[in-house]
Amino acid sequence: MATTSLLTDHYELTMLQAALASGAANRKCTFEVFTRRLPAGRRYGVLAGTGRFLEGLANFRFNDEELSFLSSRNIVNKETLSYLESFTFSGNIRGYAEGEAFFPHSPVMQVEGTFAEACVLETYLLSILNFDSAVASAASRMSAAAGNRPCLEMGSRRAHERAAVSAARAAVIAGFAGTSNLEAGLRYGLHTIGTSAHAFTLLHDSEREAFEAQLRSLGARTTLLVDTYDVDEAVRLGVELAGEELGGVRLDSGDLVATAARVRELLDSLGNTNTKITVTSDLDEYAIASLAAAPVDSYGVGTKLVTGSGAPTSSMVYKVVERENATGEMQPVAKASAGKASIGGAKRAARRLNGMGIATAEVLGTHEDPNLLEDTRPLMVDFVRNGELLPGFTGEEGVRRATARHAASLAELPEAARRLSEGEPIIPTEFI
Repeated sequence: MATTSLLTDHYELTMLQAALASGAANRKCTFEVFTRRLPAGRRYGVLAGTGRFLEGLANFRFNDEELSFLSSRNIVNKETLSYLESFTFSGNIRGYAEGEAFFPHSPVMQVEGTFAEACVLETYLLSILNFDSAVASAASRMSAAAGNRPCLEMGSRRAHERAAVSAARAAVIAGFAGTSNLEAGLRYGLHTIGTSAHAFTLLHDSEREAFEAQLRSLGARTTLLVDTYDVDEAVRLGVELAGEELGGVRLDSGDLVATAARVRELLDSLGNTNTKITVTSDLDEYAIASLAAAPVDSYGVGTKLVTGSGAPTSSMVYKVVERENATGEMQPVAKASAGKASIGGAKRAARRLNGMGIATAEVLGTHEDPNLLEDTRPLMVDFVRNGELLPGFTGEEGVRRATARHAASLAELPEAARRLSEGEPIIPTEFI
């Protein structure tokens, strides 16, 4: 994997240079990632991207090409280049498990280290967590709206080619059953799906020729796209050619509720009671909810998913919350800016549960440890200790664990969390 070191902002390195000059660069610090508020009306967020960040951290190195660029542009001086030449993160990283629900001020990640090594990670870390969590949060709402019907990620063509891979990963963590993105399938072991587009039908002289070609190549269990011309005629043709073994039909346009009902009735009348109906076409959580009563078996979601369904970022920030003082003790620090104030001190986090195991509050402690309270579940786990990545958080295993954590976390939230109507965060954040 290529170095990730320049996936950052210019000012991270000029800040490092100034800290080296002042003598403060090696002062120990703790930074926290959190969001001050959820997107308007959202009741919870879903953390995603942790595993991707940890994968990239291993390659956060300044090689000859990067150092030459920084030198030729006079971005930093020789002392800073010398520091970066041997850079490797040697601190500690902990946070919420990937897939966990989060709320305002939840410390989803803590980075402990010298100021120098922690500050340069800011942009790279935030760019991953903000995007991936936005997609996962949207995917979670869509999956909840779909109930037991699977959602399928199909947004690659609506995103940057690399962001599409990240979006597919985040969507599966948050409950999607598969993705059309093959790179995501290769890299993270995700289930991939897809058959054909309208172009395939239009390529052939007739819809019959197109369907025959697809069935010969992919078998009767394939899914036929039936709305290139006349939907009813296409359904009848598909059944004629594939018989009762026809796996599915896809609808990509029109009034999906009415069309799905008509197609289901037609399929059943032709004896194809087991043929599935998949719908696509600019779906979001609200459109999915509106299809709840329709005889639909699965949903293909693209544009709205990879753009966060109206909330394209999670608005997470990375703030220093404590730093080493002159006597070597860790001292809480905080911003006082209007509208952007922070709360000093490294946080410990737990979720309070009632007698039925349902979450009632996000409890954050700077003076006390909420994990020592009764009826709480610890939220923070260690990812990196003294620069060493702990196993289980990256690659395919990381996705599997994050998917399981999301399902468990969502099941723990009050039922109202699944409502799509605007509301406040489903549980309050309390400081102790």
